[in-house]
Amino acid sequence: MISRISGRVTEKGSNYLVLDLNGLSYEVFIPACVMQGLDSALGSKGEISLLTYHYYQVEQTKSIPILIGFLNQVEKDFFEIFITVSGIGPRAALKALNKPISLIAKAIDEGDLVSLKSLPGIGEQRAKEIVAKLQNKVGKFGLIQDRTSKQKIADKNISEEALDVLLQLEYKRNEALEMIKKVLEINSGINSTEELLNLVYKQKKLK
Repeated sequence: MISRISGRVTEKGSNYLVLDLNGLSYEVFIPACVMQGLDSALGSKGEISLLTYHYYQVEQTKSIPILIGFLNQVEKDFFEIFITVSGIGPRAALKALNKPISLIAKAIDEGDLVSLKSLPGIGEQRAKEIVAKLQNKVGKFGLIQDRTSKQKIADKNISEEALDVLLQLEYKRNEALEMIKKVLEINSGINSTEELLNLVYKQKKLK
């Protein structure tokens, strides 16, 4: 069982890293909630050390080893408690955990089904099962502040810039704020005003 992996990042995708370990390359999947803090964890030469959740994805004719990486034990602990919910396996959790862990923990503790349903792959019934299984068991995870607070500051700056653009395009302030709010509720890790405005545009097209 692989519990930790350390190496140099040679490739970075939307939800994975490829690490070079003295000539051997390993693919490590990374939840979005963890990916947000990777840049600050990289060494000067692109090296990083990750705790890993190691399991085998069983298919009809083969069993594929999968590594999922975390920056610290608290992140890994949350992942492991999240997959105790019926119907949520490691791959589903990898996809679902696209918001800061503290916000997901807060939604679970408060029984906030709307927030939980905004996680990718989580519908009404699954959200109810998450609350039933984990409510009052995730308090410590709500104490994670550093990465969440940084993301909130970034979101605020990007939101203000996007609001200015929408006002220039003659949208009413309340309408513009509502469009921005809806996009941010279902998309974490937005890195630029342009990205936010593109998502606002796509959302408006769906109406």
